[in-house]
Amino acid sequence: MIKRSTDATDHVWALLGGDPALTAAVGLGGPGPGGALRARLPVREMARSTVAVCALAAAELAAARRGGGPLPAVRVDDGAVAAAFVSERHLRVGGRAATTFAPLSRFWRTADGWVRTHANYPHHRARLLAALGQPDAGAGGDEALAGRVADVLAGREAAQVEEEIHAAGGLAVAVRTPHEWAVHPQGAAVAQRSLLSLERIGGGAVRRFGGHVGGLPAAGLRVLDLTRVIAGPVATRTLALLGADVLRVDSPSLLESQDAHNDTGFGKRSTTLDLARAADRATFDELLATADVVVTGYRPGALDRHGLSPQALAERRPGLVIGQLSAWGTYGPWGGRRGFDSLVQAACGIAAVEAGPDSRPGVLPAQALDHGTGYLLAAAVLRGVTDQRAGGGTYLARLALAQTAAWLARGVGRDETLRDVGECDVEPWMRERPGAFGPVRYVSSPVVFDGGPSDWACVAGRWGADAAVWGGAGGGAGPSGAA
Repeated sequence: MIKRSTDATDHVWALLGGDPALTAAVGLGGPGPGGALRARLPVREMARSTVAVCALAAAELAAARRGGGPLPAVRVDDGAVAAAFVSERHLRVGGRAATTFAPLSRFWRTADGWVRTHANYPHHRARLLAALGQPDAGAGGDEALAGRVADVLAGREAAQVEEEIHAAGGLAVAVRTPHEWAVHPQGAAVAQRSLLSLERIGGGAVRRFGGHVGGLPAAGLRVLDLTRVIAGPVATRTLALLGADVLRVDSPSLLESQDAHNDTGFGKRSTTLDLARAADRATFDELLATADVVVTGYRPGALDRHGLSPQALAERRPGLVIGQLSAWGTYGPWGGRRGFDSLVQAACGIAAVEAGPDSRPGVLPAQALDHGTGYLLAAAVLRGVTDQRAGGGTYLARLALAQTAAWLARGVGRDETLRDVGECDVEPWMRERPGAFGPVRYVSSPVVFDGGPSDWACVAGRWGADAAVWGGAGGGAGPSGAA
């Protein structure tokens, strides 16, 4: 293992307020990622750095909970990182592969360029088709429907499509070049922000959480997980791996796909709560009263009416560490818009940079904005917990996929020691365990440090002895493959 750090790792650790001397504990190496994350942009370097700071933050907290002393050595294996960044592709439940993109989630030609749509969820599909005046029926199924959509979009301009589908509550963005994004009002607003922020936003006594079993740094930490899809759930999956008791909370009217749960649910439990119902709201308030961390991943403002804005949470539960994730940021003309990794890649110029020889928009070799931001979010939460234990206070970490995209495009340098050595062999990092729907075959965690956990398959403990707190909320059972 090569003992050194990278400029990108040092930069992120500084943004998190970490002691710069601690990055010396990071060892980088391994057999290499092969071509698994090969791209025109420095995806492999970005992936390595996000995992490195996450593991470093975990090691720092582990040392603090032991009462000080030397930091555990952090080991970042490039092959493990590459496998983890495409974990959803390698997941098998009962031998079945996960579904990634729906038929209407793709690039489409327009009269003046390209647009990218996202229709993985039924309500987004319905809104997309309503905006285009297309019934979700007819002979030929999805293939024929895609042909009709293509015909409609071919006659419209990309910016027009973007606004019309947004107005209908659907998801579509025009594919822009880096320059076009730079002069766009949202792109200009993103450019003025750093990769992430971690700040103290209120008071609160020092919080002590017990259960430092087996040396896991986050043991005893209670985390409410109000996130969706990939980035947020990757962050909370990582916290669960590190020993935290994570409860994923979804709305019963907006359920997550089972495939997404299977990939990011390890170590968690999940439940459904309708915060508009008095009984469910009372249950949530009970949970919040004993939480140490709240992580949200809905579009900015969506949870505010339930008293879940960062400021409201700081007042209701002083001493929390709050993680807030968004697609475009909480500012600018797109601050309240929904978004996903694929859409951010298209809007921010990444799809243009990664275009093929036929000029068709390209994609990164992984949902790298999602995975990278997820590890950064977990790192920010861990650093917030460390600072909270040292001096009290309420901490807020803010991240956005668009800010991660800007960092990837301009702030991450190439590392010439990362050589292609053929395709990445994922077998060294594959694991298997029993599941409700058959054997679950999955990629193990790349977050590794001396004395730390080596697999996702840790079992989260209960928050308290009263199991009715969970069952009364609509079910305490975890998703397939989750503990």
